[in-house]
Amino acid sequence: MKLDPEETAVVVVDMQNGFCHPDGSLYAPGSEAAIDPCAELVSAAREAGASVVFTRDVHPSEQFEANHYYDEFDRWGEHVVEGSWEAEIVEDLDPDAADLVVEKHTYDAFYQTGLEGWLESHGVDDLVICGTLANVCVLHTAASAGLRDYRPILLEDAVGAIEEDHREYALEHAEWLFGEVHSRSEIEFR
Repeated sequence: MKLDPEETAVVVVDMQNGFCHPDGSLYAPGSEAAIDPCAELVSAAREAGASVVFTRDVHPSEQFEANHYYDEFDRWGEHVVEGSWEAEIVEDLDPDAADLVVEKHTYDAFYQTGLEGWLESHGVDDLVICGTLANVCVLHTAASAGLRDYRPILLEDAVGAIEEDHREYALEHAEWLFGEVHSRSEIEFR
């Protein structure tokens, strides 16, 4: 699959210490295993001149205090709190000055962020999505992209999850309903 780098962004979802490092509160070996494939993809995108976007799941410590129902801290425990080591992107994936870093406060990187406006202003139509967690933030971000008429392309070998069946479910669901699933080796920037 050949993609035009001028119309493509690589979106690296939540590759943060809290999810990818063994000392993280929501560490998953599958997330750690996605670091190298994500880094290779980012390097290829930069070399070709494609845009690179990193998302960071970041929660102010008081974010859910007044909520009626939605409370990620109840569901997952306190994680990636604003200003913490857990909220930082893993060392092997340091964003460059030219990369966009989107801070989000829920699973969907489009929800109440400037991501859509940035993509529009940069002429991006195709999103190559990698990162973690497959069935949470990757899936919700990719679905939101598809509903906004972007072409979400999920990379099966660059997506981490807590359990392998979570990853398989997310990829099958994405391909069936709103996007495409490919391997890293199938992606070329022309």
